[in-house]
Amino acid sequence: MPKPHHPLPWFPMLRKTRGLAALVFFVFCGLLSAQEMAEEEAHERLLILKPKSFKEIDKVLKPIRRDTVKLKAFINKAEKYTYEEGKVYALNYVGIVYRNLSNYKKSVLLHKEALKIAQELENDEFIVMGLNMLGVVFRRSDAIKTALDYNQQALELAESVASPTLHLKRHINIALNCIGNLYQTLGQYDLAIANFKRALENEGALNNKRGLAINNQNIGDCEEQKGNLDTALGYYQKSLSINEEIGNDYGQIICKNSISQIYLKRNQPKQALELLQQIEQQAIKTVDHFILTSVLINLGWAHLNSGNLGLAQTYMLKGKNLATKSDIPSMVMYANKHLSDLEIEKGNYREALTYYKEADQFDKEITNERTLRYMNDLILKYESEKKTSQISVLAKDNELIRLRLRKNQTTILVSALVIGLIATILFIMYRQYQSNNEKRVLGLEQHMLRSQMNPHFLFNSLNSIKLYIINNEQKNAVHYLNKFSKLVRRILDGSSLKETQLSEELETVELYLNIENIRFSNEIDYNISIEEGIHPEQVKIPSLVLQPFLENAIWHGLSAKEGQKNIWIDITRKDDSHIQISIVDNGVGRKVSEEIKENRVLKRKSVGIDITKERLANFAKDYQYDFSVEIIDLFEDGGHPKGTKIVLEVPIM
Repeated sequence: MPKPHHPLPWFPMLRKTRGLAALVFFVFCGLLSAQEMAEEEAHERLLILKPKSFKEIDKVLKPIRRDTVKLKAFINKAEKYTYEEGKVYALNYVGIVYRNLSNYKKSVLLHKEALKIAQELENDEFIVMGLNMLGVVFRRSDAIKTALDYNQQALELAESVASPTLHLKRHINIALNCIGNLYQTLGQYDLAIANFKRALENEGALNNKRGLAINNQNIGDCEEQKGNLDTALGYYQKSLSINEEIGNDYGQIICKNSISQIYLKRNQPKQALELLQQIEQQAIKTVDHFILTSVLINLGWAHLNSGNLGLAQTYMLKGKNLATKSDIPSMVMYANKHLSDLEIEKGNYREALTYYKEADQFDKEITNERTLRYMNDLILKYESEKKTSQISVLAKDNELIRLRLRKNQTTILVSALVIGLIATILFIMYRQYQSNNEKRVLGLEQHMLRSQMNPHFLFNSLNSIKLYIINNEQKNAVHYLNKFSKLVRRILDGSSLKETQLSEELETVELYLNIENIRFSNEIDYNISIEEGIHPEQVKIPSLVLQPFLENAIWHGLSAKEGQKNIWIDITRKDDSHIQISIVDNGVGRKVSEEIKENRVLKRKSVGIDITKERLANFAKDYQYDFSVEIIDLFEDGGHPKGTKIVLEVPIM
């Protein structure tokens, strides 16, 4: 009997191969399942033991800190177990993932939530981490002023800890690195390099090779900006070597991108293209839009210098569109500059001018005058504090040198005296300036309190409440007495504060209007409206700033008016950085009010408005915010006065 013929002679072998593959698959699944079970058990132990230090938490959660799904699952468990430190850790690392995806809004919200919990726990490790991570996010989105505030706070807190942990030591270096990057953005390259070198020395002591790579890269970038291309290339190559040693692919992408820029500036587009083409796909896989936009724009630059204008335009526009979508203004500006060069090469001078103007506009937005002034003031202040500290150290060193080297005693003594004299003079001048400023502010606050606690207002308010008591209207008497006591307490509390939330100020205003309305037999109708999207609890204004304007409206506008008396308070958004508070009354107007006041036997001098304007000016000067106050007379069509409008412009802080 003939053997059966298989149409596919390799079929039995395939069946065996499939069986082996299935076996391998099931073994792999079993290992994966066992690994997941071990991971779950480790997480459960962590949730039960609840360690507080970063090191102990990181030991367990480090394998999942790039996995947002697992991190979010752990956050939910941490909430059930009331494990706040674990929740803070996970929130920060989810924030880091979103930051690297250029989703800066989500990243900021997560880091702020983590920071708030860490501050409630008084956990220095996580407070410093939260401050630093917020600094990094704001720097990436070109919010330089805010970034420096956060990183400076992180550095000061970390350095104040007597026995810092390894985690805190690393975050001191992160803060130094971030501050260096901010100085670099401002063009303060020597200050930036000084911070990077200090961080570099610390990272060497900690044997943190990743930190060594980062700071070598940053120093190279500063040297490149200063025009020292050979020195910059040396630092970039050193950083690349360390990144290759530790297998850091992301670091290698950054280094190769930077080295390609040196080649482009040396007019060596071929070498630049070789490097950039190596890292293009790797940069796409990192999903870090900040570095990807830079690689794409540099590829366009390299093709431009090689004469491939079509490819150059494609890459530059890709980079620009991604930077625009990801809200990275510095990269949009970088792309526009190169697109302008490209259009010049093509002979399209009108398009070149358009791109140049767009780049210039972004440049102005990123480095506007007020931000630069604020930043330079902070730099001078920070450097001044460092020099004062250095003078103290020098005095001690000089004393030691005097004991060791008696031959130079006179020279050293004179030097120490000169330094001490200069320091003393500077200190006295500073204290005198500070004292004068404090006296002026204190005087303003006292005037403000006297204007708020006007004796006539207190006396008349209590008389009105007394009438309720005499008329046996106990409910009204108790109701308004409660409001009166709350108002007095708010005025006393507010007099010691420089600023308050707009929501609290509006509550004080309502109390004041309710009390004043008793004296007008509740004839005054008032309305407070807030535009949708404005959150009063997030807006800060000088405390007790609205009451003088309302008092003016009531006593000089409405008191002499017959018929309906109205006050409208409208809060609207003027632009992205300011809100507008309008106080409108339908009184007799300023001109008629002045005439009435002149005819009075007892003239009441109102200084509340002037004091308030001076307080606003002082507040704006101290905090670099711009307030404005405008008083507008309102008229009917026939020219007859129909009230007054006060307009305050308040920055959203």
